[in-house]
Amino acid sequence: MKNISNYIAEETRGKSYKSHKYCLDNFEIPSEQYDKDQKITVKKIGETAPIQITKNLIEDAKRIQLISKPLFKYFLDGSRKTYKVDDIAYNKRVYPIMAGQIGVGCCERKENKELVRKIIEHTKVIVLPDCADKDGRELYFNNLVLKINKLQMLKKLNIQFNKILSYHDRDLQEGEKYENLGVAKIQNEMMDNEKKTVALLTKENFLNEDTYLIKDGSLEYQKMKTGNYKDLSKIKSNYRRVVGVSKSFNPERCIDNRGKSNAKIIAELKLYHRTPAYMFESSRASNVRFAIWYLRIRDIKYTVSPFDGILKVEKILVTNAEQEFGLETEEVDLISANLINERNPVCYGKDSRWANHLYPVYLTETYIKSGYLSNEFFINLF
Repeated sequence: MKNISNYIAEETRGKSYKSHKYCLDNFEIPSEQYDKDQKITVKKIGETAPIQITKNLIEDAKRIQLISKPLFKYFLDGSRKTYKVDDIAYNKRVYPIMAGQIGVGCCERKENKELVRKIIEHTKVIVLPDCADKDGRELYFNNLVLKINKLQMLKKLNIQFNKILSYHDRDLQEGEKYENLGVAKIQNEMMDNEKKTVALLTKENFLNEDTYLIKDGSLEYQKMKTGNYKDLSKIKSNYRRVVGVSKSFNPERCIDNRGKSNAKIIAELKLYHRTPAYMFESSRASNVRFAIWYLRIRDIKYTVSPFDGILKVEKILVTNAEQEFGLETEEVDLISANLINERNPVCYGKDSRWANHLYPVYLTETYIKSGYLSNEFFINLF
């Protein structure tokens, strides 16, 4: 029975090498995709009533528990698994065939505190070099994936691929790999699906001043050349009620306006304290300003690293007033206090990042990943 790699080689007139197949997530991943390598240069304070050093939010958190509903009702996460599944030759050059499983989901917390699925989308993609497009038309890869889905093997297994993506087949710079270009394409597809989910929730008026969404990870989406939501500056209004919360970050990459690291201030945060909110304009997402601050939700005596138990919190500045003067300090405090209340229960023992997890986000992430095909099963489709 013909597999996908053989069919692609025949259809695109390339030569398959039947190379070793493996999951790239167990090996080197392009580092520029992750929060820990974002450079944050603070130019000015990002809140309207600046605090001098840090601020304790535990009393605010307790008051919310007594008299208010939780601010956060929706929890969004995106995940992807990437694979190298073959090598293929075109025009005397050998390129990798990449593939990916992408999961993006949003869970909703009901009045009875039950967490249920709101939106879930699993996408399977194949990534080829541009030169695999033999007729130069945009529809070529669309037609190719339709043909692949008609393979008897996939029909028998009731499996369908959603898209074929392509990476540049240009000459590589020193240190570059075609594999990394393919992974970046899969990553961009995941981010586009995340932005699509936020747009849908906003359009349906699920997000408002009393109902916010936590997005796992940074909101600093870089501008992409393709995708329905490629330019963050044009869709930033969708993020009025969205908060990005990062479990991991590089504190040395947060630099104050004198060029000095803020790492010591972050490491020495007391329990339930936050830093001032800083304002920065992203080099990745042009014309978009953010308020960013750090919040400790776990006691340092129970953690391994001084940065365990600290969250990096982000909010896109949407209105003209916010972009000029920063986020209202009252909103910074409200968000921080509600994040403190989301810290329990914990997934201790289930995940090495337990100290930085917010449990509803952890459950959303776990639910999304439960929908993946196993690595062995997926790889052997090729």
